[in-house]
Amino acid sequence: MYYTRKATIKLSASCFRSFLPIIGVLVFLLVRCNTKADYETIFANPELYSHTVHELNTVVMGNNFGPIVASRNYMYAAVAGYEVVAAGYPDKYMSLAGQLHGLHEIPRPDPQQKVNFSLAALLAYCKLGESVTFPEGSMRAYTDSLRKLGEQHGMPQDVYMASLAYADTVASVVLEWSRHDNYLQTRGAPEYMVSDSPGRWVPTPPGYTPAMEPHWGQIRYAVVDSVDQFMPHRPYPFDVTHKASPYYREVKAIENKGDSLNAEEAWIADFWDDNPFKLNVSGHLMFGTKKFSPAGHWMGVVGIAAKKEGADFSETTCAYAKAAIAAFDAFIQCWNIKYIYNTARPETVIDKYFDPNWRPHLQTPPFPEYTCGHCTISAAVAEALTSEFGDNMAYTDSTELEFGIKSRAFTSFRNASLETMNSRFYGGIHYHYCCIISNEMGKKLGELVVSRLKMKRR
Repeated sequence: MYYTRKATIKLSASCFRSFLPIIGVLVFLLVRCNTKADYETIFANPELYSHTVHELNTVVMGNNFGPIVASRNYMYAAVAGYEVVAAGYPDKYMSLAGQLHGLHEIPRPDPQQKVNFSLAALLAYCKLGESVTFPEGSMRAYTDSLRKLGEQHGMPQDVYMASLAYADTVASVVLEWSRHDNYLQTRGAPEYMVSDSPGRWVPTPPGYTPAMEPHWGQIRYAVVDSVDQFMPHRPYPFDVTHKASPYYREVKAIENKGDSLNAEEAWIADFWDDNPFKLNVSGHLMFGTKKFSPAGHWMGVVGIAAKKEGADFSETTCAYAKAAIAAFDAFIQCWNIKYIYNTARPETVIDKYFDPNWRPHLQTPPFPEYTCGHCTISAAVAEALTSEFGDNMAYTDSTELEFGIKSRAFTSFRNASLETMNSRFYGGIHYHYCCIISNEMGKKLGELVVSRLKMKRR
C-alpha cells in the first residue's frame, strides 16, 4: 500500500481543520478576562467539555481505529468524566458504580481538598480516552493547554493539584475496570477463517481487508446482560435462483437502488458514511482518507444538542456518558450477531451472480453484513439522547462539515436514526430488511440502557 503526498497533505489539512475549533475556544478563554481569578467560570463552560470530546475524536481518527474500538475509547473516557462530576455533585448525580457490569465503588474526594470538578472531569476524560487503547501521552499537548488555561485564569496551585489528584484517582479505577472487559484477550484470538461457500462473508474490494474484530462479541457489555436479550430472527436464507425468495428480492432491490440513486439519497449515504479509513485506489496508487466513525459522529451530535438546549457542564457530561454507553453496548450486540451468521455483503453476491462490474455507492467495510452496526448504534444512542433532551428536539447536524459534507437538519434524534437506517441501503452495503431489523434492535437496546441507568437524582 502506498500513500501519496497529496493524500498526506489532505489528511494533515483535515486534522488541522478538526483542531481549529479547539484552538479557537482555548484562545478565546485564555484572553477573556485573564487578569482576574475567573477559572471557575472558565472551566464550568460545557463547550470546553464538548471540545475535549472532539479532540479525542480527532486523535482516534488519526490512529486509524475501527468503529468498534473507537466506541470503547469514548465509553471509558465518558464514564471517567461523569464519575468525577457525580462525586462532585452527589446531591444531583448518582455514580454508575454497581450499575455497569464490573464497575465497583469510586473513591470519594477528600473534603479537605479544594477540587475543581470540571477540570478534574476534563483531565479524567483525557486520561481514559488515551489510555484504554493507544499509548499514554497522545493527548498530552491538549491536557497541557488545560493546565495553562487554569494558570492564566488564576487557579491556585493547591486547587490545580487537588483536581489533578482526584482526576488520577477516578481514572485509575476506571482504567482498572477497563482491563477486565476481555479486550486484551481478544488481541491474541485466532483470525477469521475465510470460506468461500455460498452466502458466506469474504473480503471485499478494493482492499480485500481481513475481517475486523471477529471476537468483539466476547467484550463485556456495560449494561446489557447477554446477546439473547435482543436476538433478531435469522437472516434470510441465501437464495439467488428463486426470484420469489426474500433473499433474491433483497439482492435485486439493493442492486436497483444503487443503479438509480438520486442526489438526495447519495447525500444521505455520504453524510452517514462515517468510514474511518476509506481506501482510494487509482491504478497502482492507493491512499486513505479519514473521517469520524459512527460513534464519533454521534459524539458530535451530543455536543450540538447540549449546546442547543443550554445544558450546563454536568448535564453535558451526563449526556455524553449515557450516549457512549449505549453505543458501546450496541456495537457488542451487533458484532455478536455478525459473527454468528457471517453473511456475505451485497457487493460480493451481486458481483458473483449478477453483475461483475457492480459497485456500491459507499465502500464496503470489512465485516459481515447482518446485522448493521451503524443502524444499531444510531437507534440506541437516539434513545439515550431522547431521554436527556426530549423527543422533539430539532437540530442541525454539522459534524461532517470538516470533511466537506453539507449539514443536515433533523426533527428529533429518532428521526436521525431512521435516516441512518436508510443511508446504509442507499449506500449499497446493507440489505433493506437488515437495516430495519438493526434499527429495531438498537432501539430496544437503547431503551434498556435508559431504563437501567440511574444518573440524575430526581
